[in-house]
Amino acid sequence: MKIVCIGGGPAGLYFALLMKKQNPAHQITVVERNRPYDTFGWGVVFSDQTLGNLAEADPQTAQAIEASFNHWNDIDVFFKGEKVTSGGHGFCGIGRKHLLNILQHRCEELGVSLVFETDVTDERQYEADLVIASDGLNSRIRTRYADSYQPQIEQRHCRFVWLGTRKKFDAFTFAFKQTEFGWFQAHIYQYDADTSTFIVETPEEVWRAAGLEEMSQEESIAFCERLFADQLDGHKLMSNASHLRGSAMWIKFPRIVCGRWVHWNGAVPVVLMGDAAHTAHYSIGSGTKLALEDAIELARCFAAQPELVAALEAYKSARAVEVLKLQNAARNSMEWFENVERYTAMEVPQFAYSMLTRSQRLSHENLRLRDPAYVSDYESWFAQRAAAQTGQPSPAAVAAGAKPAAAAGASPPTVPPMFTPYQVRGLTLKNRILVSPMAQYSAVDGVVGDYHLAHLGARALGGAALVFAEMTCVSADARITPFCPGMYAPEHTQAWKRIVDFVHQNTDAAIAVQLGHAGAKGSTRAMWDGIDRPLEKDNWPLVSASPQQYLHGVSQTAREATADDMDRIQADFVRATLAADAAGFDWLELHCAHGYLLSSFISPLTNQRDDDYGGSLENRCRYPLRVFAAMRAAWPAHKPMSVRISAHDWVEGGITPDDAVRIARLFKAAGADMIDCSSGQVSKKEKPVYGRMFQTPFADRVRNEAGIGAIAVGSIYEADHANSIIAAGRADLCAVGRPHLANPAWTLTEAARIGYKTIAWPKQYLAGKQQMERNYGR
Repeated sequence: MKIVCIGGGPAGLYFALLMKKQNPAHQITVVERNRPYDTFGWGVVFSDQTLGNLAEADPQTAQAIEASFNHWNDIDVFFKGEKVTSGGHGFCGIGRKHLLNILQHRCEELGVSLVFETDVTDERQYEADLVIASDGLNSRIRTRYADSYQPQIEQRHCRFVWLGTRKKFDAFTFAFKQTEFGWFQAHIYQYDADTSTFIVETPEEVWRAAGLEEMSQEESIAFCERLFADQLDGHKLMSNASHLRGSAMWIKFPRIVCGRWVHWNGAVPVVLMGDAAHTAHYSIGSGTKLALEDAIELARCFAAQPELVAALEAYKSARAVEVLKLQNAARNSMEWFENVERYTAMEVPQFAYSMLTRSQRLSHENLRLRDPAYVSDYESWFAQRAAAQTGQPSPAAVAAGAKPAAAAGASPPTVPPMFTPYQVRGLTLKNRILVSPMAQYSAVDGVVGDYHLAHLGARALGGAALVFAEMTCVSADARITPFCPGMYAPEHTQAWKRIVDFVHQNTDAAIAVQLGHAGAKGSTRAMWDGIDRPLEKDNWPLVSASPQQYLHGVSQTAREATADDMDRIQADFVRATLAADAAGFDWLELHCAHGYLLSSFISPLTNQRDDDYGGSLENRCRYPLRVFAAMRAAWPAHKPMSVRISAHDWVEGGITPDDAVRIARLFKAAGADMIDCSSGQVSKKEKPVYGRMFQTPFADRVRNEAGIGAIAVGSIYEADHANSIIAAGRADLCAVGRPHLANPAWTLTEAARIGYKTIAWPKQYLAGKQQMERNYGR
């Protein structure tokens, strides 16, 4: 083939040398607008895993790169005058210029034609079978064929500057500094024998408030030197962009996502690669990694399938998913750094842990593999703090009291974060795992029976600290289906009391009830008979914040709730609250999510009222807050109350995570103890982005911005997930739903799987505990 690579960065050069190595008959040209061996930037970072990929693709290049790398294992975090070190991370740094020199030399060695100082205005001037558009962030080719590539380019919120220093750092260093203007952070790593990259970053508004927009380059650098004097130890900062004025050296990161990576000029494909196709934030050091691995994968696809169209299809299938995963992780990391102030109320150990796990790719158990001592120390700190907050003896004191002889000179066993206690008002939960409320559609006229006793009783025996009953309806016309449980008649209270008494008498779990009103989503069939489909007969009238059909053209039409309706429904919630207390429930949750009645008031998608209960977010929350306040007044002061919200409608014009923080603040002011952070199910137009722990970022924002306890929900299915969430302070509790449907003893099982043996089991099940621990131990 005749191959032309437009752009002589890592992607174009590496693809050229791999294809030339694969078939010396290929005629390959790399065209670069800069001078030979010219480049910009300081150092780039690879993980040990990326080095392995390079070694497999071309050992000679990998050997040259590895010989020039500065390698380190530790990450140092400097925050509030303290340093936290975590090891075992395996990173390498190399000067960007030296990396390109190696790739250029290898290309020349293999016979690739390198053309410099040539600005390509139209790639069609070259006769080629394949064109690689590796022309960087500001790709002209991507812009020219934007209709084909469908790029989304988002300028992010922070300003940052790439600098260098002769100070040598023996760890990947992150330093955080508070100023009168706001927080700044530095990303620092050594990349050769005597030079380190020093990136300084801060939100746009802080950058402006500090006056950096008006400073010269020299003044900006001096500002950074003063700010990070503790890290620099008298060394100077250097710029390699002397041609730029002060404000121009501070840039914003462009997040680039393209819908397609291939444009066809007749029979010639033009393939985006590297930064032209996608970017990943520098905080996880993956821009160059993505570029090189693009080149590896496309070359591999040509080796497996020489036919052009088939090779490009294979490339798209293989690469798109991996790029999306890494871009999602990079986005998580980027957003953490954009919002550092959100986490600065944390104590130093938790702040550092939160930073280390910010991308959600590095989990609790992965950290343990890298640095067992660090995780052990952190677990001890976290457990001691939890014990102090709940007024319980520390794990160390318990171990010393139980086995004084063995304890002498030995470290006490650590407690994984998910198994630490947590106190809300007068209730102390034995651990951080909840069984989510999950509709079972098995009640008769609102009365729960033996099925619910077995269902909830089994899960209360299964190790979770708190078991939620499913949404329980405050009136007959508040039900989702005719098979939903109720709390609106004496027989309902008695039936619930039987279950609550069983839990209290036979387990050490607490039990909660979630009270709700279905609103426009009521009068439907059981899930397995057609979810959200209206009943074929015996329907009841529906009310909502505004007239609506949940399923357009299918559902019943709900009418707008009148003032009398609202008074009656509020009274129903209060009556149900009193009944829940009479039944003995430990915890009460108000359901304000998923498009049900109270949710319909909150979301602008379903609330078009023009009275005091419509319009602004505060007005839309007015009725749910009114109901909550009446319930809180009726519910015993020593018992907790939480509120479940939809923190994201996943529809343009609907509730956003920004709104969720405001909603949480309003409920906090009304006396709520915790916010249960779910999302969606308000509109069938929703387009959620699923993935493991996909709703946890909502809990993170609510907890750390609104300053109220948060419950994380959604695709949490391993102890590793829960431990990571709790340890990082992204939530205080984790609600686990579907895994508990499959395994009522999910919590006990996960304890055995991660080797945590001091968890209490029901005495009747102890033989199972011993066998399970032995099996997992093998």
